[in-house]
Amino acid sequence: MFGVPAYKIIGRRLLPCVVLLFSAFGISLIAYAQSGSPAASPDRGHIEDVLESLNRGRNVSQVALSPDGKRLAWIEGARGGGDIRVAPVDDLKKSERVTAASKPTEHCRESDISWEPDSKALAFFSDCAQPGDQADLYLSRLDGSAARRLTTLRGYEGSPAFAPDGTKVAFLYVEGATRPAGALAAMKPPAGVIGEDGVEIQRVAVAPVNAAAPVPATQVTPANLHVYEFDWAHDSKSLAYIAADPPGENNWWVAKLYTQALGGQAKPILDTAEVKGPLHGMQIAVPRWSPDGKAIAFIGGLMSDQGSTGGDVWIVPAGGGPPEDLTPGRPTSPAWIAWEDDEHLFVSELAGGNSQLMRFRLQGDRTSESVATSFGAPIFSIPGSVSDGRLEMSLSSTADHSMFVFRASTFDRPMEIYAAKPGTVMSSGLEGVIQLSHLNDGVEPTWGKSVSLSWKNESFRVQGWLMLPKDYDPAKKYPLIVEVHGGPAAAVVAQWGPRGGISAQAFSAMGYFVLEPNPRGSFGQGEEFTQANRKDFGHGDLRDILAGVDAVIAKYPVDPERVGLTGWSYGGFMTMFAVTQTGRFKAAVAGAGISDWLSYYGENSIDQWMIPYFGASVYDDPAVYAKSSAIDFIKQAHTPALVIVGDRDGECPAPQSYEFWHALRDEHVPTELVVYPNEGHGFVDPAHRRDVMERTVEWFARYMPPS
Repeated sequence: MFGVPAYKIIGRRLLPCVVLLFSAFGISLIAYAQSGSPAASPDRGHIEDVLESLNRGRNVSQVALSPDGKRLAWIEGARGGGDIRVAPVDDLKKSERVTAASKPTEHCRESDISWEPDSKALAFFSDCAQPGDQADLYLSRLDGSAARRLTTLRGYEGSPAFAPDGTKVAFLYVEGATRPAGALAAMKPPAGVIGEDGVEIQRVAVAPVNAAAPVPATQVTPANLHVYEFDWAHDSKSLAYIAADPPGENNWWVAKLYTQALGGQAKPILDTAEVKGPLHGMQIAVPRWSPDGKAIAFIGGLMSDQGSTGGDVWIVPAGGGPPEDLTPGRPTSPAWIAWEDDEHLFVSELAGGNSQLMRFRLQGDRTSESVATSFGAPIFSIPGSVSDGRLEMSLSSTADHSMFVFRASTFDRPMEIYAAKPGTVMSSGLEGVIQLSHLNDGVEPTWGKSVSLSWKNESFRVQGWLMLPKDYDPAKKYPLIVEVHGGPAAAVVAQWGPRGGISAQAFSAMGYFVLEPNPRGSFGQGEEFTQANRKDFGHGDLRDILAGVDAVIAKYPVDPERVGLTGWSYGGFMTMFAVTQTGRFKAAVAGAGISDWLSYYGENSIDQWMIPYFGASVYDDPAVYAKSSAIDFIKQAHTPALVIVGDRDGECPAPQSYEFWHALRDEHVPTELVVYPNEGHGFVDPAHRRDVMERTVEWFARYMPPS
């Protein structure tokens, strides 16, 4: 769940309470606790050793294949910036560093690589001109000459893309930004006229490639539209983009599809609030203009978070008109698309627990309801995570789409760079694609093996991942921790290393089974499955999860008296709600959760996401919100619960965690609340992320110790 504060409500009604609450917490991390009777004292030294062992191996944050297929660029390091390397695609050991730094020993924050269409230059962002502060767009000709600075920016920047003619680069830009765009980042402290003062708007900016000196970027989209994603038309004269009225953090869920000629006016061509059929009121993402300029393909469906993309593949005439569903009833979740030519699309999709690439053929008139879609076997299907680092499941390809390149990893295999070639015979899994890099040869997991599980519940076949304890012995009994993903429109996909503050790998290394279910509401099994938890949060999805617990206990040596529950965001809500519905869980850790949907509606920064899920506002139908509120069932809760949240979380505000902790305390249930300063929904301080994991492991070890 991601978005922006309901500014008017916070400003007029709830702000005093929020300020008093945060003032009580102060500026340092403070834990509020009620003492319980721990079953055992966890071994802090062992916990430290386990956490130290998790972050093994080298990370690749982005890969980009040159359009001619001869060279590969990649970034080694974190998403926020690392070292850019370029090498012949057939021999990555011959890589050379590309940088804006003037000295070989100097290291800048460099990110977001994009190839020039003729494959002779690489654009990227670097803060070399203003170290540790502002990044600018640079261009390297890859000929030994110094990289050239193209812009003089002042704000937040990202997602560069060359125009097809190679004369300019477009990118997303928030001039004068005080924080990264999006709802995950820590919200600014409330001040001034709420919803009107200090609103930061992301627009598309364009910089010329051959200017004599660095220039301020020219912002080409309207000042009153917040842009989330864009795509160039193939003639380099127009853009297609997803945008909404500000504030941008809140309004992505009601964003429209626009087209605009450079220098012209924005033209809305699709508003899901006005269309009929299954796309009505849904979310849209990843607009892609067809080569002939006649149509725009996109992903449309029920999505709970910007950036967590899934739905059906849709197409709409570039001049506007009724959209057509290209994948109705398909039991997968497409996340990314690219045109091969006017009759073929490449589609990355989640199918159960696998990431796969498909080639669709469009037949009939693409701009009318006569369009039809056919497809064959997947080009690849990998039980792991796949992406080039730009968007979810996005891939980098040659200009003729004869080769795709991406990063991939599984629970058991660390990240490497791989390639796939459409038209060749490829078996499934990582063995069926071409491994290009060997950055992590010899790196082995320090946690247990994992398996993909499926189980039947009601009318659904549910998929999930089970991680076995390290050094698993089938003759022993083990505790089980269930970790529920955020979203809810998301999915657990196998990948190397820990994700965020709560880590299944750490639990496994500590001697636990870990079940990561993808219950109804998740991606991977089509739109009907994703939409199956509408107006039903915490009920059908919880039954799916409990059925998964039963399936694990029936097959593996799990002690049913040592089963715990945790999750972040939607998973935090599910943790809070589940302990009021069942006594099966002996310990719980709720990260950034929601305890009371009625009060949450007026506190959060992203209320627009709620209408598609609940069907109405809380003021029009409070009952549908109350039936999923843990607070309304709090007297049924007896599970010891650790509660964690950031003090500037706009998606799942801290008062929600405070309410839950306060209620448990009054009911004499062992509980502890930890609030982290200057953190939003996604924690960024490494010390805080580590502290979350230490406290989580200690909490489970206290109430349901491993064998």
